[in-house]
Amino acid sequence: MNDVPFLPFAKPTLSEETYREVEAVLRSGWLTTGPRVAQFEKDLSAYFGGRSVRAVSSATAGLQLALLALGLKPGDEVITTPLTFVATLNTIVQAGGKPVLVDINPATRNIDVKLLERAITPKTRAIMPVHFAGLPVDLDVIYDIAAKRKLRVVEDCAHSIGAEYKGKKLGSFGDIQVMSFHPNKNMTTGEGGAVVTDDADVLRSIERMRFHGIDREAFNRFSKTGSQHYDVVAAGFKYNMMDIQAAIGLHQLPMLDGFIQKRGEMIMRYYEVLPDIPNISLPGRPGYPHKHAWHLFTVLVPDRDAFIEKMKAKNIGIGMHYVAAHLFTYYKETFGFKAGDFPHAEKVGASICSLPLFPDMTISDNNRVFRGIEESMT
Repeated sequence: MNDVPFLPFAKPTLSEETYREVEAVLRSGWLTTGPRVAQFEKDLSAYFGGRSVRAVSSATAGLQLALLALGLKPGDEVITTPLTFVATLNTIVQAGGKPVLVDINPATRNIDVKLLERAITPKTRAIMPVHFAGLPVDLDVIYDIAAKRKLRVVEDCAHSIGAEYKGKKLGSFGDIQVMSFHPNKNMTTGEGGAVVTDDADVLRSIERMRFHGIDREAFNRFSKTGSQHYDVVAAGFKYNMMDIQAAIGLHQLPMLDGFIQKRGEMIMRYYEVLPDIPNISLPGRPGYPHKHAWHLFTVLVPDRDAFIEKMKAKNIGIGMHYVAAHLFTYYKETFGFKAGDFPHAEKVGASICSLPLFPDMTISDNNRVFRGIEESMT
């Protein structure tokens, strides 16, 4: 029986200050949306160069609210990638749109921007690029196309908070960006997300729709100076972030860039050692200037399922990110997608897996992964 401790593929790093902050929230009696959410939004705004931020319950909620704010109508199309977590496509459908997919660049695993224009039709309303694994998409190309075709851009930044494109942080420029704070992301609030934009109309829509369509936040109604009278101006959702979550985020954000640096140190070792192991394909890097957030380190292996089971037997966790989303039953039956539509995404999706990567990983952990891979690939 393997008595070596289990090495997960992802694990959050939490400080003692975080535990004390969460305890303070619990003792305060104000657990849901309140002063700590407001402070977290201010801190995120400062991180993104002063742009406006609205915290929500998840990045999925943020994507849906962002798309709803654009006023999609039935039949309106949103272009995105098939190599993503299915939430990206789901939110397009939930907002009333139709997902239109463009194949990936097999080296970077990001959407192939060279194929974008041919996917645009008179019904196209927006482009939703995903910065896969934390690698920025070539945004100049996307924003040039969007400007020329009068399209909106909603960047799915679930993997990429802290990444940079040509010297600028993702979220510090552009149209709309949506961040994720899921436990396996570069920083966490347990669950949670945030929308970043300078569009005042989008901000107002998100403020309403994230809390039942009510015209004011609960904190402004139930605090000492607030009024409990309110109006409902839309049929909204329950997508607000809690102060418990924000308490975690307040201490994660200052550590984010350090987390990414530590991830990068592990990545350097992966790139040094893995090329010597046969039958493993590593992710490529684009030529334009960028800073990778390294949310995931994905490799391609010949028999992924067998590889994952062998690594699990060695108490090493491996993630699977992702099966090509258009091959799921709902998307085949509803939109007519089929095998062969996006061959690069399908080939990558059939063999991709994520190796352990988190800030508290040690060199010893890294070496365990290398040994496990060598033994599992024989």
